Amino acid sequence: MPAADASPSPWLVACLCAAWCRTCDDYRTVMAEAAHAHPGLQFAWVDIEDHADALDDSEGAAEDIENFPTLLLARAGTPHFFGTLLPHAGVLNRLLAQALAGELPPLADATARRMTDAVVRLVHDQPQQVQVAAD
Repeated sequence: MPAADASPSPWLVACLCAAWCRTCDDYRTVMAEAAHAHPGLQFAWVDIEDHADALDDSEGAAEDIENFPTLLLARAGTPHFFGTLLPHAGVLNRLLAQALAGELPPLADATARRMTDAVVRLVHDQPQQVQVAAD
């Protein structure tokens, strides 16, 4: 088992959803509860339609997100998880525990890296628009 990660850079936990997605509506509460439980992590709620321009790559093409909720876990600009997950608090909590324990290796996937770059820029440039409020 890898040692816990002691890096000073906080984890970014970004949920990529859409306003029309009813599953995402319910998941927003799960994300807010996780943000409250993990104040040292940075949580973001990214509406893929509202923020489509910010998610574009250098050639103006955004990655297609077709399944919701899609979660991105990144640290220091490096993705460690990028995928759809069951919209249950237990699933998110286990994933966060793995991240905090240093058990999620970096992803080499080009799509995950492009999306990480875009989400990190969005969080930096528009933090109030994507912030998850901890209950």
